[in-house]
Amino acid sequence: MNAINTMTTAAPQSISLIGAQQNDLLRALSRDDLTALFGDLELVTLPAGKHLFDYGDNVEFTYFPTNAIVSLQYVMEDGATTEIAVVGREGVVGVALYPTERASYSAVVQTAGYGYRLRTSVLREVFYTGGPLAQQLMRYTSAMFAQLAQSVAGSRHTSIEQKLCRWLLERLDRSIGNELKVTQEMIANMLGVRRESITGAAGKLAEEGLIAYRRGCVTVLNRDGMERRAGSCYQARVSNTASEQRYAA
Repeated sequence: MNAINTMTTAAPQSISLIGAQQNDLLRALSRDDLTALFGDLELVTLPAGKHLFDYGDNVEFTYFPTNAIVSLQYVMEDGATTEIAVVGREGVVGVALYPTERASYSAVVQTAGYGYRLRTSVLREVFYTGGPLAQQLMRYTSAMFAQLAQSVAGSRHTSIEQKLCRWLLERLDRSIGNELKVTQEMIANMLGVRRESITGAAGKLAEEGLIAYRRGCVTVLNRDGMERRAGSCYQARVSNTASEQRYAA
């Protein structure tokens, strides 16, 4: 079961209805509402590792990814980084509704791709006039809070193997194929655990035939098995994301 709507995610080459509709929130808008945004939407390349903004920054742009995946990260005082959420074509990054609002997390592109960006000043104007986009943003934000709450609970009451399965599935949901370009060090940093723990957990999943791992690349071989291994924490996220898709259809 794939929690994210599966649309063609070829790289958009220009601002177009088809290109913008590769993001589910923009796709939920009527043709007229989406066309009204065209003058302010900008198609941008999102290379892996790019920081869209960091903690404490003034958020200048809001991003609607199409085939890119963005990691939302909280950085501790000692420099340690923990991932708090992940956003792909189902969502939006950088919603700042007040002019003095500062980013409470860092947003880093984890999987390269494309997206559409909109100045936050324009987003605020659209939001406060009401209408379909404002409704989509409120519903998406509500669903995101529910996922964050589930993530906190899951981080305390699940095993390393379950955390790894959930982490991989969240990216698989937002990818075209079953291959993910990630390193064990990256996963360990995002989950806030030791690299050796990820090595051991990945080895167990490989032994069970759930994944195949080679340096810098994980291939998911048995998605159903991964979902069962991830347990109720991932299933709750699937339910929340399915709710998002009902209003993005």
